[in-house]
Amino acid sequence: MATFTSILEFLTYWLVDQYWFPAFLIGSGIFFTFYLGFPQIKYFKHGWRILSGKYVKEDTKGETTPFQALTTALSGTVGTGNIGGVALAIFLGGPAAIFWMWITAFLGMTTKFVEVTLAHKYRETLPDGSISGGPMYYIENGLKKRWLAVLFSVCLLMMCIGTGNMPQISSISVVMNDTFNIPKVVTGGVLAVLLWMVIIGGIKRIAQIASKLVPFMAFWYITGALAVIIGNYENIIPSLKLIFIHVFTPTAAVGGFLGASVAAALTRGVNRGLYSNEAGQGSAPIAHASSKTENPVEEGMVSILEPFIDTIVICSLTGLVILSSGVWMEKFENRFEESAMCYLDGSYSDKSQSDVKILQDYIYTCNGPLSYTGSIEISNGQLVPSANITLLHNRSVSEDVIYYQEDNDLFTGSVDIKNGKNFTEDVKIVGKSLLIGADLTSKAFTRSVFGDYGQYIVAIGLLLFAFSTAIAWSYYGDRATAHLFGEGWILYYRIIYVAAFFTAAIIDTKIVWDIATVIGPIATVPNLIALILLRKEMKSISDNYEMPLKKVN
Repeated sequence: MATFTSILEFLTYWLVDQYWFPAFLIGSGIFFTFYLGFPQIKYFKHGWRILSGKYVKEDTKGETTPFQALTTALSGTVGTGNIGGVALAIFLGGPAAIFWMWITAFLGMTTKFVEVTLAHKYRETLPDGSISGGPMYYIENGLKKRWLAVLFSVCLLMMCIGTGNMPQISSISVVMNDTFNIPKVVTGGVLAVLLWMVIIGGIKRIAQIASKLVPFMAFWYITGALAVIIGNYENIIPSLKLIFIHVFTPTAAVGGFLGASVAAALTRGVNRGLYSNEAGQGSAPIAHASSKTENPVEEGMVSILEPFIDTIVICSLTGLVILSSGVWMEKFENRFEESAMCYLDGSYSDKSQSDVKILQDYIYTCNGPLSYTGSIEISNGQLVPSANITLLHNRSVSEDVIYYQEDNDLFTGSVDIKNGKNFTEDVKIVGKSLLIGADLTSKAFTRSVFGDYGQYIVAIGLLLFAFSTAIAWSYYGDRATAHLFGEGWILYYRIIYVAAFFTAAIIDTKIVWDIATVIGPIATVPNLIALILLRKEMKSISDNYEMPLKKVN
């Protein structure tokens, strides 16, 4: 496990923490925004008109209405990224990460417009009568590059498991266990059965459920979030100031939060923005390709609404809930996960400025000369006073740490540490540290008129968001499977998908998030390359489009 964790940390460093990926993603959005004349502004209003059913002919080719296509795509984007993902961005990059999420969303509206338009144009009707579209088709048929299309489909399949599937049920199972004391295995088992019952019906059943589920869950969560923000109204302006103050300056250490660099805010904000709205990732165009919209450009206009609803509205509300409540810089008692722990050689405090500087330099890799190797002695659940070590958990100095055996008795004995990682099995560790993901958001919702009942809003919202996301991503995966292997393999893919869904309910949640974080950039790069290469064709399609003046009967 320690080796696998180290590999993920290495990949995260090179694929996520470097400037090249956000520069490529944001740069592509900037290019198309100017190249196409700010379509996210020009077509925003018309996108709502198309969504309402205007200008759409009844006999148009497709399997879903524009509204069903949008809600299906939204069900794939409005998930743990909106609840746990925003919290993770703040946890890693500080409040300024939200600013970069906004930038990613605004530019992503154009990127989404481009990829959806092309996906709709190059969609195909498969032998079984179903509609199939997405980046793999405009790469293969538009660019005539089969190898790049295959690469994208392979990456998409990995993303379906590592992004659309595993983090969703992982977050659900944690929250349901923490909130309602429902065992993770029970949550995973019940929802795995429900997932199978939905996805076996294909895009038509998925779209029908999404069109009813998405509006309800959005109303539920937005109403609850607004109540929390209004309840902490005195902190709204200070929270907004925090977002903008640290855009170009490092976020200072405050409370248990050890601070964040400008690079961390940028990279994590962009990454979470991508994860929440998927603009440039190439997944949502697969849902839109099934729409009965006659002109590809019109479906592209509908897709502009996605990043707006998903990131600018819902993610912003989550960010303000967390910041206005103040929980992002407080330590709370929780069970420590092995992958989130680091033992340091020496005693360090987050109350000392000199120590904080050392810890800031360390936490980005959790590997270096400070890492402790050796044995530590535990007596009646507590570290012996003579030990000169520091335990980091969730990038914060842990407090009130207690060691337990698996039977919940206090542990006495030795714990073996190698390069900062625990190699002694059957030891549970409980203590105070920063919270991460959905747990952080859930705690923020309790700082309101709801009190402890606020956690139920998050729990139910997360259940709806994450489950709908898993449903939508199952469809993306079966389209990738059909492209790679043919329709006959779709059933086997669905079995694997449901099995991975159940498994993720009971494994280490941080590892799940790390997997999702790494896979996103891997799949996004081939898609962005294709969009750039097809830029002239896209501009021709956009320039030749004339907005209809009358409603089509």
